[in-house]
Amino acid sequence: MPEAVFLPSRGAQSSTGERFVATELARGPWDPGAQHGGAPAALLMRAFERLKAPAELLIARVTYELLRPVPLGELDVRAEVVRSGRRVQLAEASILTPSGTEVVRARALCVRPAGEGVPRAPVEPPPPGPEDGRESDLRPPYRPLFAPDAVELRFVAGAFHDGGPSTAWFRLRHPLVAGEEPSALQRLAVAGDFGNGISSTVPWERYVFINPDLTLYLEREPAGEWICIAASTRIAPGGIGISESVLYDEHGRVGRATQALLVTRR
Repeated sequence: MPEAVFLPSRGAQSSTGERFVATELARGPWDPGAQHGGAPAALLMRAFERLKAPAELLIARVTYELLRPVPLGELDVRAEVVRSGRRVQLAEASILTPSGTEVVRARALCVRPAGEGVPRAPVEPPPPGPEDGRESDLRPPYRPLFAPDAVELRFVAGAFHDGGPSTAWFRLRHPLVAGEEPSALQRLAVAGDFGNGISSTVPWERYVFINPDLTLYLEREPAGEWICIAASTRIAPGGIGISESVLYDEHGRVGRATQALLVTRR
């Protein structure tokens, strides 16, 4: 079993930024040669965190466009601030293959948090904790797989193969990047991409329901190892599928995730 989801490449610096090797722990359920969306989402969250920004700004939104299947193996990561400011900052990041093909593109919006005296919403408590959950009923098509091998899941409502809304807690079993402790935001990006997977309304055996995008909205920075998502999926008649998730840490609500879905027969 690999030691981490991503390994720094021997040539860790590339012409585009950092270079990594995506291990088999990044593998997703749709293609044995492609990653689960949570793996590159977390890697780009790491890139945004490493950009210099005013200390008082917080990441409020990250939108990912999964342009192509993200392969295992060597990948380049680049990130830059495209709009700097003391109250609002916008950054962009990409993952590219060594040949220069862009496979994921992301934008992060950072804003200054609400000041003292601003009316606050009451704290929305979290669902029952991971200690009350049950292990995933996922039947992996191959191993190792991002979930359950890199990511531990504990359901407190619903299940992978029940169909319909579900609520589950997620925790990384291995480091995202070898030699590093994953940040809470990286853990949130991992979990946020599972909304369509745990709330599918069509059978896994007959359909694929791939999300070409993911948007995370953050009300506050999460804390701790565990992230929970309460997810539901709707497929409109004659339209497309949308998955929506409310995100929690063990202290309460932290934000929301949305995904547009490509739903098609296998």
